[in-house]
Amino acid sequence: MNLEVRKIMEWAINNKLKFNENKSKVMPMSRRRRREKKEIEIYVNNKILKQVNSLKYLGIIFDSKLTFRDHINHIEEKCPN
Repeated sequence: MNLEVRKIMEWAINNKLKFNENKSKVMPMSRRRRREKKEIEIYVNNKILKQVNSLKYLGIIFDSKLTFRDHINHIEEKCPN
């Protein structure tokens, strides 16, 4: 995975783009059950990215199992009774 990220970083440099490693996160996504919890080490600008179980992108909360439960709960909380 780090090899692919390195290719993206090279492309970004060639196109005068920068990634902020402090704002970037990594989230493994799968519907399968994993027996072990394994931390993944992905590096950007020689800094390891924080691994999360859910993240918000364009107003939608994604979770690692793609159930959207966190997003639905968030929307429910915002709706008036």
